[in-house]
Amino acid sequence: MSAVLEAVRAGRVGETALLVGKLADAERRALLPGLQALRKELRAAPWESRSERTYPALQVAGAMCHSGAAAAATWIAGADMRWRQVPADALLKALADRDTGWQADVARRLAARPVSADVPFLLMAGLVRRSGCEVPVTDAYVVGWVRYIGHSWGRVPLVDRLRAEPDLAPLVNGLFELSDLGEVRWLFGEGPGSWQSALAELTGTGVLERKAVVDACVARLLRGGGPTDHRVFLPLLGKLALTREEERERVADWTALARDAASPVAAHAQSVLAALALDGDLTPRRLAEASEGLLFRAEKKLVRAQLVLLGKVLARDPSAAAELLPTVAQAFGHEDTQVQERALKLVERHAKRLDGEPAVRSGIAVAAERLSPALRVRAADALGIAATPVPDSYEEVLPPAPEPFRLAPAPDSAVELAEEIGALLASEGDVAAFERALDGLARHAHRDQDALREALEPVAATRWWKQSEPSRGWHTEEYFGNTRYGLLAARDGLELLLASLYGAVSSDVLLAALRRGPVGHECAHTGFSRVLDLRLRELAHRLRTDPQPLLLATPTWSTGLLEPGELVDRLDAYRRLGARVGAADFAQALFRVRREDRADALAAAERAVALGTPEGERLARLLSAEEVAVPPSRRRTSGPRILVESGEVPEFQADFPEEFRRLGRPVTAFGESRYCYHWGQENHPHWLAALPERRELVAVRLVHDLSWTAVGDQRGATAVLPLLAESGGPAGESTHLCVAYGLGARHPEDRLAAVDALLVLAARAQLDTERLGADLGQLVRRGAVKPLRLAESARTAAATGANATIWEMLRHTLPVLLADLATGGTAGAPVAARGLGELLSVAADCAERSGSRGELPHLSGAAARRGSSRLVVQARRLWDALAVTAAA
Repeated sequence: MSAVLEAVRAGRVGETALLVGKLADAERRALLPGLQALRKELRAAPWESRSERTYPALQVAGAMCHSGAAAAATWIAGADMRWRQVPADALLKALADRDTGWQADVARRLAARPVSADVPFLLMAGLVRRSGCEVPVTDAYVVGWVRYIGHSWGRVPLVDRLRAEPDLAPLVNGLFELSDLGEVRWLFGEGPGSWQSALAELTGTGVLERKAVVDACVARLLRGGGPTDHRVFLPLLGKLALTREEERERVADWTALARDAASPVAAHAQSVLAALALDGDLTPRRLAEASEGLLFRAEKKLVRAQLVLLGKVLARDPSAAAELLPTVAQAFGHEDTQVQERALKLVERHAKRLDGEPAVRSGIAVAAERLSPALRVRAADALGIAATPVPDSYEEVLPPAPEPFRLAPAPDSAVELAEEIGALLASEGDVAAFERALDGLARHAHRDQDALREALEPVAATRWWKQSEPSRGWHTEEYFGNTRYGLLAARDGLELLLASLYGAVSSDVLLAALRRGPVGHECAHTGFSRVLDLRLRELAHRLRTDPQPLLLATPTWSTGLLEPGELVDRLDAYRRLGARVGAADFAQALFRVRREDRADALAAAERAVALGTPEGERLARLLSAEEVAVPPSRRRTSGPRILVESGEVPEFQADFPEEFRRLGRPVTAFGESRYCYHWGQENHPHWLAALPERRELVAVRLVHDLSWTAVGDQRGATAVLPLLAESGGPAGESTHLCVAYGLGARHPEDRLAAVDALLVLAARAQLDTERLGADLGQLVRRGAVKPLRLAESARTAAATGANATIWEMLRHTLPVLLADLATGGTAGAPVAARGLGELLSVAADCAERSGSRGELPHLSGAAARRGSSRLVVQARRLWDALAVTAAA
């Protein structure tokens, strides 16, 4: 047996197979512990080690020594063997002495592995061929087969390669059953020589059963799959060229595809249904069923095409009006008023056919309530009913703004605190939970550190710094003591606090890091990051040396605001206990204390003076001082983007630690921000909680980031916008510019966050629609914001009931774009005609629903244009809604 292990270590595959082949079954089983020990040894060896050559021989030896098929398959497909596998023919030769049942079992078990296991197809196919078992039609086997067919056979055409496959039928069926084509999508190709062409040819010549292939193809399209899977199966369906009889047999399938499938598949299903309907092969009831799902789809092209089809059928068979017009009326609720009008024209044309159908007429009348106000009057005339009276005045109903909530006190039980900290370490958590955890650590460390450590032991035991060999490869003190690039995020800060509490970081290292402070490069966000970093390092040092009885900076409210009276109470507790106030803790408390309510602030100032402490006097001066204005700002441009710079905040420059003074330093639009390494957005809520009444100071540092959500591929940065809207202080230029970029963001979820922010600002009466609208006009004009994206955001906001708000915003956006349209654009400002029709449509919706009237500059020129483009039609509609009689 030592000879076998020696051959395996040397990587001699042939010799290994020869030596193991001479062993009896019992001797092979006895060899397994040595092979397993060698495998464990190799797993711990570096990737570059010469021992990598051992793996092929080890794979052969283990496969031959395992008597059970399950154990042999597990050994062969092991993750550590994946990149050093022995050639399939060598392994097949080594396993040739096994009985066919064993080989079939191994083949099935290997084929059952996930595709990611990357089991060689030639190995599985060889075992199947030798054992004579049925081909295992699994994802791994089928994907391996597709790769093998696609990469082999030289110049032999694909159709001939497939024709030579003995198990073609079950493998093709497995191809339709693949859960995802992502692994092999690129191999299918397009046009002549593609898989689709080959399968269609083999079906046409009878090699594959036509009905089975057609049924499988349609079933796969019904099932869906990956986002591009239909690009394989839909062309195949087209190449199969179904007969009219085959299409009639599958009306239910076409109906389901038209309702739910991807847009290209739905369009194909719609075309099939249209041909059947126009040929009289589809009853009105079946056509109505098929149309119901289609008219609810978002693709306007599909909806318009279906309305055209319904119009043709009604023109050919007017008696079908009672069955088809209720379906047509479903389009009354479509967001596009042109679709609504198309549907209404059909109802107007055939309404007389409903004279003997009062129930049908009544149902259509109910659906007409969803039409735009102008179309609603026409519907009433066509149906012979009284029009719904238009209210004399419009009342905006906005979604209520989220209310801030009071933070619950820190857990009184150390065990409960440990549970909350464990949850925070396992997820991002929020500012409220994080601040409560910090306060709880301070209180319990001051009360009884031994009891706190005992309660936290289940949490601490799983942390990397508690292990003898840290997974990060850092020494704990080196990791937490590094301040050059060690600006602590919230979660890392909790790790530091726990490591300090358990003595994993010495007080000397903590003090040195606290005194040294961060020394990394500057960017617009550094101030916020350094403030959080300083607070965490100060608390960590105090936990080791002088625990605080409580934290002064713990907010009262979820937004980060701290009530002045509550801060006075905490300072009084420090005075009574003779505790030393932490500089960073007190500075953060002063930044958070609420000053907006002057009566409360002045009352708290009197109490603070009575404390007779330096901190009390300083708090009193702050609360008695007048509110500081927003620092001056100016705009700068960078390509299509508009950025903002702001001046200094003098109030922040005296008697504060250096890290806090940075929050009042001027902000530039260029320079250091391009080297920013604050890529994540997990700390943004903490930035807002650091200055809960000065949101403009946060917003000016976010404009640069948020601009990339509109002009680039950045995703997720707008998640901060609803929190920015919920924060305190004036909502000025930077806040509105942040929202403007978010409304034009590339990704839908980012635009939705911006809509939420807009609605919150509006509900709090803090939205300047003129400023926001003008900003959007300039951003669209410069190309930073795409009109179609803005239209989608505006429509989403209006759907909540904010019609007047969105109209007032667009009333200041559209003139900029209409002026360019009238003049053909100016230098550096091309006409943003694409998507302008959508913006005008949203504006017309909002103007009609809110009853707005007045003049919109340059609208008359667009409305007077010739043609029936969407831009012209919607410009005329907006003109009518505003009832403008004078030329703009």
